[in-house]
Amino acid sequence: MFDVIVVGGGPAGLSAALMLGRCRRRVLVCDDARPRNRFSRALHGFLTRDGTSPLELNTIGRAELEKYGVDWRSVHVETAVREGDLFRVTLAGTHEEHARFLLIATGVVDELPPIDGFRECYGTSIFHCPYCDGWENRDRRLAAFGQGKSGVQLALSLTTWSPHVTLLTNGGRLQSGALERLERNGVALVTSKLVRIEHEEGAMSAVAFEDRVEPIDALFFTTGQHPRCDLAETLGCTFNKKGTVETGTLSDTNVPGVFVAGDASRDAQFVVVAAAEGVKAALAINQALQREDLRS
Repeated sequence: MFDVIVVGGGPAGLSAALMLGRCRRRVLVCDDARPRNRFSRALHGFLTRDGTSPLELNTIGRAELEKYGVDWRSVHVETAVREGDLFRVTLAGTHEEHARFLLIATGVVDELPPIDGFRECYGTSIFHCPYCDGWENRDRRLAAFGQGKSGVQLALSLTTWSPHVTLLTNGGRLQSGALERLERNGVALVTSKLVRIEHEEGAMSAVAFEDRVEPIDALFFTTGQHPRCDLAETLGCTFNKKGTVETGTLSDTNVPGVFVAGDASRDAQFVVVAAAEGVKAALAINQALQREDLRS
């Protein structure tokens, strides 16, 4: 039996496992090697690790866990159910493990539109976060892909990195106030529907619409996302209006013993934030274990 099973081996899960290992807890990390940032060439904004590839960060993290005796398994978690004071976790292949606490750190999945070439460029010249990839595309011809307020906000945000920004609404219409604000800030607008992304091995050069072709070097999108696994939902966790798990200040949920850290629980989806949340969750879990184990 484990003190804690961590589902997900990204920055949040790794950081939590590291801290729990240092607390001499018996920890199992289950990861199926499908992180959101696996398509990215590098992560940014993480002090001392700026420009590190996601794979390299994962490799470094796993190596640091070894000296604390953390158990790592490259496996998909099928189900998790509460049985009395424990969680029964079923791994792929019907193997089962039990734990006193469960930390879900599986992140989210970006919802990519079914546009020819979009998926092929994802992570190379199409991105979801300007704070992560804006600097590398500074002063280039940028496009914001999105509709409504979120699309407008993304386009305006991109002007921080380049004066050459075009909002692509893919058929969506905007209110007059939004149109005027875009114009005041030098953002171009194309409302025609996209047909394909023209690219060479993921490096885009233009966007083809129904009625024209526009040269574009990089595209940032806001089309939605969803949790990468349904463990939190099946366990009965409460979700907020944005579709992420409702958590407290210490990554705790409404389900006793279940914690959620990382992108699956926050709007600010950065590697450094996910890592910090993992540590906070680990401290809360260790304190809960202490309360259960210490004599009054």
